[in-house]
Amino acid sequence: MIQSLASLEKLVIQLRQKKQEATKLRKKAEEEVRQFRAAEKRSVSGLHSLDKKIESEKEESIDVSTVLLQKNSQLDSIARLIAAAEDRLTKEKEAIEQTKQEIEFADDSIEKQNAEARLRSLNDRVSELVEEIKNRQKTAKKISNDVANFSDIKSKITSKIQKQTKSKPSLRETKTSSHKSLQKFLKEVERRTKSEESAQKSLDKAYSKSKELLANRRKTAAKKKTAAKKKPEKKKTAAKKKPRR
Repeated sequence: MIQSLASLEKLVIQLRQKKQEATKLRKKAEEEVRQFRAAEKRSVSGLHSLDKKIESEKEESIDVSTVLLQKNSQLDSIARLIAAAEDRLTKEKEAIEQTKQEIEFADDSIEKQNAEARLRSLNDRVSELVEEIKNRQKTAKKISNDVANFSDIKSKITSKIQKQTKSKPSLRETKTSSHKSLQKFLKEVERRTKSEESAQKSLDKAYSKSKELLANRRKTAAKKKTAAKKKPEKKKTAAKKKPRR
């Protein structure tokens, strides 16, 4: 019985070590699960955030494109107005030269006065056209600067969208690999948990067996002690009876 108990104690130590190792491996697998779950969550969150940014920037790009379209339309309209004013200016200048000749070769004072009045009107008209052309050219320059600025803004937005779009496959790959690893270690946790539970059951059985052996040992020792106490009483009784014989 002593040898069996010693052997059982040795088994308990081995099973305890096995259970501790199983617990250690289970906790390690659980830590891997936490890490990959966090990585998957970060990649999902990153993809969601990236999609929102791309969508927002696409909307911004559409707004900028709308403004650019309007500005370019304004430029085209102003360019046509300037061209028309320049064409009228050319004609007015030609009319001035012709009127000057009419004044020079006028036959009478009335004809000359009429030509001079027409010349003054033509000069006023030329001044107005020159001022109109200058103002429209200033406006066109301002709008051209606006077009350049908005084109630069659109180019930067497009570049950001392209850069962010290129980063999506990497995030998707991280998400996929993290999910696969997560599933793998979830199974590992399940396997390690079963191994730990199995080790605990074996340890519990060994403990129970050990307690049972110890109880039997104490019981046997108690019986021996009781038997040892009874033997001297029998001898004493026998000694008392001898004189009567």
